[in-house]
Amino acid sequence: MIKLVKYLKPFAIGFLITLAILFVQAICELNLPNLMSDIVNVGLQQNGLEHASPEAISQEGMQLITTFMDSGEKELVSTNYRLVAKDDNSYAQLYPQAGVQFYVKEMQDSNDSSRLDAAFGIATWTMINSLQAMGSQSGSETGMQISTMDISKLYQILPLISQLPPQVLETAHQKALESNETIRNQSGIMLSQLFLVELGADMRSTQSAYILAIGVKMLLIALLGGLATIMVSFLSSRIAARIAKNLRKDVFEKIESFSNNEFDKFSSASLITRCTNDITQIQRFFMMGIRMICYAPIIGIGGVIMALDKSVSMSWIIAVACLVLIGTIMVLMSIVMPKFKAIQILVDKLNLVSRENLTGLMVIRSFGTQDYEKKRFEVANDNLTGTTLFVNRVMSLLFPLMTLVMSGVSLAIVWVGARQIANSALQVGDMMAFMQYSMQIIMAFLMLSMMFILAPRAVVSATRIAEILETENSIVDPKESQAFDEQKKGLLEFRNVSFRYHGAEEDALQDISFVAEPGKMTAIIGSTGSGKSTIANMAMRFYDVTEGAILLDGVDIRQVRQKDLRDKIGYVPQKGILLSGTIASNLLYGKKDATEEEVQTAATVAQAMDFINEKSEGFASEISQGGSNVSGGQKQRLSIARALIKNPEVFIFDDSFSALDFKTDMKLRKALKEHTGTSTVLIIAQRVSTIMKAEQIIVLDEGKIVGKGTHSELLEKCPQYYEIASSQLSEEELA
Repeated sequence: MIKLVKYLKPFAIGFLITLAILFVQAICELNLPNLMSDIVNVGLQQNGLEHASPEAISQEGMQLITTFMDSGEKELVSTNYRLVAKDDNSYAQLYPQAGVQFYVKEMQDSNDSSRLDAAFGIATWTMINSLQAMGSQSGSETGMQISTMDISKLYQILPLISQLPPQVLETAHQKALESNETIRNQSGIMLSQLFLVELGADMRSTQSAYILAIGVKMLLIALLGGLATIMVSFLSSRIAARIAKNLRKDVFEKIESFSNNEFDKFSSASLITRCTNDITQIQRFFMMGIRMICYAPIIGIGGVIMALDKSVSMSWIIAVACLVLIGTIMVLMSIVMPKFKAIQILVDKLNLVSRENLTGLMVIRSFGTQDYEKKRFEVANDNLTGTTLFVNRVMSLLFPLMTLVMSGVSLAIVWVGARQIANSALQVGDMMAFMQYSMQIIMAFLMLSMMFILAPRAVVSATRIAEILETENSIVDPKESQAFDEQKKGLLEFRNVSFRYHGAEEDALQDISFVAEPGKMTAIIGSTGSGKSTIANMAMRFYDVTEGAILLDGVDIRQVRQKDLRDKIGYVPQKGILLSGTIASNLLYGKKDATEEEVQTAATVAQAMDFINEKSEGFASEISQGGSNVSGGQKQRLSIARALIKNPEVFIFDDSFSALDFKTDMKLRKALKEHTGTSTVLIIAQRVSTIMKAEQIIVLDEGKIVGKGTHSELLEKCPQYYEIASSQLSEEELA
């Protein structure tokens, strides 16, 4: 997979933009539980009050609370509270029951807000500790509940409190400092609420306004998060599609550059699978990976930080859950990883069987082997299905285990959190937020586990594609190519050529030497497997010689560019291959800018005009995939016409007349002789009648030249040729 990361480089900017949007999405997701916590803690439990320092406080209230403050705290309060003048009616609507004068909070420094809240919280618990100390001295010790306190009664005992020894207040103050900060703040807020109610403040309206404000904020954040999700999906899909497009392009170009040696290493079914299914697996991985692999760590780490901010004491629950999830994923991956590679190989096998069945359907029917082929397909299909089902069954365990862990985590948080709430060490909203952050952390692992499902197949697919891209071509163009000698136009020479297929123990061709001259026909004949088609493939440089050299126009074909070489040759393969399109488009494949007259001339010489004229649309008639809607003879004639349009220096016909009847064969050879003119013609044939008129006939037997000459000369001198001829010609023709 690392080898294919380079395909991500052109989209680096898009990837970084996607990553930035993912951060925005994660921030939105991480803030929602926090805001929900604020609604519960502040909106519901604290009636919308966020600060322990009240927005307004009566003179008696100020006198009461400052009694329990030290000098520094009193100075802080006096700095940030202003006494409202008697004639100032601007606060009458907010505090209708305020007395003649009261204090309002006016922050001189925004940084003092938390210090001010802390001062009121400490003062609140100093008062509670002092009252408890007074009750203990009088023998009437009771628990203090601020929410049930009567503020007016506190004012009544203010003179008694002021008479308390300084040591008692100092001890109470020190004890307050040592108490839990969260509890101090909550107690301060409760006392602050009493001060505001005393002034006639509408706490219900304050509560509703706070909840509404937080609700609107949550809605906006959710919309922003949703928009970010859509943008990430769009960008990741686009990047993945472009990566897949570039991969297909490079793989296709690489396959096009393969020589026959490379094609021998990869089956056609495997190459098709790699160009389609394997690249689709990589596209899916990048599409999901950009969203999940990048997003999961952000949301996971962010969730841990936010959860610890809510409660450090419950962090062990998340740690245990993470360890269980990691262990589960590692065990499952160790089981299924080997199977993912097997799946791709089995897909290759299924494609191979399907392709063979579809292309060889007529042969299968003619031999009545449908049942055998069905069994072959069923075996390949069952093997793939069985392996896929095994992987799916194993991976299906992951989601129930995840659900079990999530349920267990929720139960543990409620169990532990309820105890901490009872001890006033945790607020309800914080517990709920902690639970949601825990779920987000587990969901991050769930995302990663989904990637663990996609990643192994993508890695296998990437390896298979890398095999193609990294395959060294055995036939390459020279760094400094030579030019052809125009004085030897069309001269093809095999000079002591030997060739051995890769992995073979013996040479397929041994010491082959002959010269095919311009304006003459050179024919090659021999028994099946004697190496006739190999000669044609080597002349086209589909294979390179093992020993010796092949020269065209006096230049070793290994010293020229492959394109330049093949531009000089008109090649008609043994099997006529047509491409989907029209008759005209197939013929123009040999020369795209050919005129209508050139097309008709080539078709006439190839004896193809008779069946072309029979079609209602003529040259515009459709050719189906593989030329399945034309006969074998028609395919060969169109293939020959395609080569003739090119008008090359050298024609190579690799048994290209085998599907023609004798009459058409004779007419075609006669027209071909007149049309090819000064071009070199190399014909590979099985029929003696096709090559009888050739100026030079080369007879092959077991990869060696056993005869060379004209038809009459070979009948006298070459037993192998005579044997072939006698099996095809009458005694009169042999005489």
